[in-house]
Amino acid sequence: MSDERDESVGSLAQLYLGNILYALETCALTLEGQGKPADAAFYRGIARSLAEAYGRAKSE
Repeated sequence: MSDERDESVGSLAQLYLGNILYALETCALTLEGQGKPADAAFYRGIARSLAEAYGRAKSE
């Protein structure tokens, strides 16, 4: 099934990056509330990596 708009994973992730970062932080807050700080840090690390990659791409 092919869509007229050739949407790659990267282009979709970039389009919805704000939503993805919000969801990752919500997940991290929930994990902190469950007493799982290491798991929360893991998801915040993913968010940080995505945000940094976006910043590098925008500066090119």
